[in-house]
Amino acid sequence: MNIYEQQANNKRLSVFIMGVFVAFFLFIGLGFDYFYINFTPVPEPEYSMNDYGYYEVEMKRQAIPYGTLLTLILSFGMVINSMINGPRMVLRSTMARRAVSTDIKEKQFLNVVAEMSTAAGIPMPQAYLMPDIDLNAFATGFSPQDSHVAITEGLLKELNREELQAVIGHEMSHIKNYDIRLMTITAALMGAVGLVSDFAGRAMRFRGSSGSSSGRSSGSGGRRGGLGPLMLVIFVVWILFVILAPLISRLLAMAISRKREYLADASSAEITRNPLALASALEKIRAAVSPTYAVNNGIAHMCITDPRGSLIEEKMGLAADVFATHPPMEKRILALKMMAYQNSR
Repeated sequence: MNIYEQQANNKRLSVFIMGVFVAFFLFIGLGFDYFYINFTPVPEPEYSMNDYGYYEVEMKRQAIPYGTLLTLILSFGMVINSMINGPRMVLRSTMARRAVSTDIKEKQFLNVVAEMSTAAGIPMPQAYLMPDIDLNAFATGFSPQDSHVAITEGLLKELNREELQAVIGHEMSHIKNYDIRLMTITAALMGAVGLVSDFAGRAMRFRGSSGSSSGRSSGSGGRRGGLGPLMLVIFVVWILFVILAPLISRLLAMAISRKREYLADASSAEITRNPLALASALEKIRAAVSPTYAVNNGIAHMCITDPRGSLIEEKMGLAADVFATHPPMEKRILALKMMAYQNSR
C-alpha cells in the first residue's frame, strides 16, 4: 500500500468510524424508546371499563421517539465537535503548552520539527511540550495543514538530537498518512461513547427503581414484562451493548493503533535514513517504565508507546493482542535493527 492508498484508506476509515458512532447512538436511543418509554409507530389498544360496566378500547401510542431524536442530535453534534475541536481537546487534556524559542532545548525541538516536516514534505506542525518526566510523544490534528506534535519534557531531556529526529519522524508519518485524523476522531468519540453509555445506564436504573407511570408495566419498567422470545433476545443484546460499549470502543482504538505503529517506524527510518536512531530512542523509552501521567487512557492509542507504564506491550499472545495499545517494543526495535542490517541479541 503506497502513501496515497494509505491516506485514502484512513479517510474512508474515519468516515466509517463516525458512521458506526452515529449508528451506536441510534441503537441506544431506539432501545430506550421502545423498552422504557413504550414508543411504537403503530397505535396499541388500551382497554378500560366505563361507568356502565362495559370495556372501552382506546388506541394509544407514544408518538414521538424522544430518545432516538435526542441521541441523533447529540451524535451529530459530537461528530462535528470532534472534527472541529478534537485536536484542541486532546492537547488540553494533556496540559500541553507551545514550545518557545527562548529555551535552548525547546529551540532544538522546534528546529527538529521544522527539519522533519521538510523531509516529509508537509507543512510544519505546531510543537507542544507536556509537563511530564516520562518519555512519550504523539501527534494530533485533522490534516497535515492543521497538525500538532507534542512530546514530554522528559523525552526532550533524555534523547539526543538524532533520536529526537527519529521520534519526530515517526510522528510525521502519522500526520502524512492521515493517521492523526482517524486517531483524533476516535479519541473524541470514544469519550462520548462512555458518556452516553453511563447516561443510559443511570436512566435504566432510575426507571427500574421508580417503575412505570403508564400502568401497562410492572415496577421493572417499560415493556420488559411482556416481551416475546425474539424481543427478549434483542433487549439482552441492547443491555450488553450499553454496558460494554466503552470497552468495545477502546479495544477498537487499540487495534487501529497497533496496525499503524510498524508503518510509522518504517517511515521514520525512511525520512531520517537512520533506523538505529529510532531503535535507540525506543530502547530509552522502553527503559522508562513509569506512567505518562499527563496522558489519560482516552488518548493512549495516539502515543508512541503505552502511557500507562504497564508492560503488557512487552508480552505476546491473546492478552497482548487484545489489550495492548501498541505492538511489542522488542519487535519494533528488532525490525529497525534489521533495516540497518544488524542482528539483535
